[in-house]
Amino acid sequence: MENFDKCYVVDTNIILENAANILTLSQEGQNLVVIPETVLDEVDAKKSGFEEINFQAREFARILEEFSVVSSRTVDNHQIMRLSIKNSVVIDFVSKERYEVSSQSQSLNIVNDRKILEIAKFAQSNYENVMFLSMDMMARMRSVSLGIPTQSLKGGTKEQNQDFVFETVIEIPFKKLESLKHADIYSFNPEHSVENYCYLFKVHHSDQVVLATVENGKIIPLNEEELRKQTITPMNKEQLFFAHAIAEHFYKIVIVEAKAGSGKTLLALSGAMKLIAQKDFRKILYIRNSIESLDKGEDVGYLPGFEEKFRIYNHPLMDSLDYIVRLELKRKNNKSSYPGQGEPDEEQIAQRVQIAKQKYAIETMWVGEMRGRTISDAVVIIDEAQNMSNKTMQMVLSRLDDSCKVIIIGSNKQIDNFYINKYTNALTTLLKSAYNEYEGVNVFALRLKKVLRGPITEWAEKIFSK
Repeated sequence: MENFDKCYVVDTNIILENAANILTLSQEGQNLVVIPETVLDEVDAKKSGFEEINFQAREFARILEEFSVVSSRTVDNHQIMRLSIKNSVVIDFVSKERYEVSSQSQSLNIVNDRKILEIAKFAQSNYENVMFLSMDMMARMRSVSLGIPTQSLKGGTKEQNQDFVFETVIEIPFKKLESLKHADIYSFNPEHSVENYCYLFKVHHSDQVVLATVENGKIIPLNEEELRKQTITPMNKEQLFFAHAIAEHFYKIVIVEAKAGSGKTLLALSGAMKLIAQKDFRKILYIRNSIESLDKGEDVGYLPGFEEKFRIYNHPLMDSLDYIVRLELKRKNNKSSYPGQGEPDEEQIAQRVQIAKQKYAIETMWVGEMRGRTISDAVVIIDEAQNMSNKTMQMVLSRLDDSCKVIIIGSNKQIDNFYINKYTNALTTLLKSAYNEYEGVNVFALRLKKVLRGPITEWAEKIFSK
């Protein structure tokens, strides 16, 4: 009936994750994209505002501006309007005069889901090779129950699980370990590749281990003693690699995927503070995506840029800063002549936190504030990167000039943004990018696998991550 390889019926979240998904799915006209009228209504309702989904809704409207109507027909009480965009993308908008689902006894989001699936069921009967695409697990389950093939939106090929650490045994005697410094990496690992950012050299017939990274093909052993000279002391080899990447000016972008409680935010902040103290940069800029953990994601987005309203989204930063201040005071107190005397109260702690914010020029910024701006001479910490879309991350990174260093942290086990998943979020995209070299930008990537917060966090990670 139709000369299309596949027919994709898309849910609203496919468009709001990235409006360009429609163009990608089309594959220059090889596939047909079917958009139910309910999806169009839901996207239209999201056009106002400054959140990421609002930008995507408006971007979708801009894509549609270039349409031409190919045909309009009615089939079995369904109205089908076919559009062509740039003479390469074909979209069928499908509406229905009367839906089977009743809105009297169901919430709006469930009613809308079922209206969309009614259109998908119709498409299954009237098109070939129909696939319903949604990032909502419940919608996909309903699709399966109706016998409609379904899948989520997956960004690319099979997920890569490497932790970016290469382990090998070397024959160099203990007394000659110094010869490793600036040695050619290919003489120790002829198959060295881009993703081998970190090396763990085990000395043959010895318990000695040397940690190193690779810069321009040369081995750079970690100066563990120097790396431990910061408020948050790296506790294991992974944290030492992370601290080294922050301290090393060779790396412009540091990407870390980590479990909850692995110390990623604390180490990022502590390392950034050390760079400020050394006057390597002028300020620390902390950016965290303000995503609510909601089932349906109705309130996904960014609060207005008022510090008081945005405070809740800065809790990880403030908790880390509070911890650092208390740790510094504890160490100072232990070194004093009268340990335990005159310990500060909570008000004094709060004052010291504010002093630290001023001393290290720590600023916070919500994503909506960044459009049109240029950030210079800053250590930029981007937290919760797993909740950022590719478009958002692209916009944030494009605001930073060459005088900045970027630390990007997140966990793909803590995705709260309903409109993205582990295949399509910015953290995954960046981790995949770390398997390639880029001229002019030195990237470092790592996964932190050890939980250090405590036994409760480690227990939760084990039982909920199966």
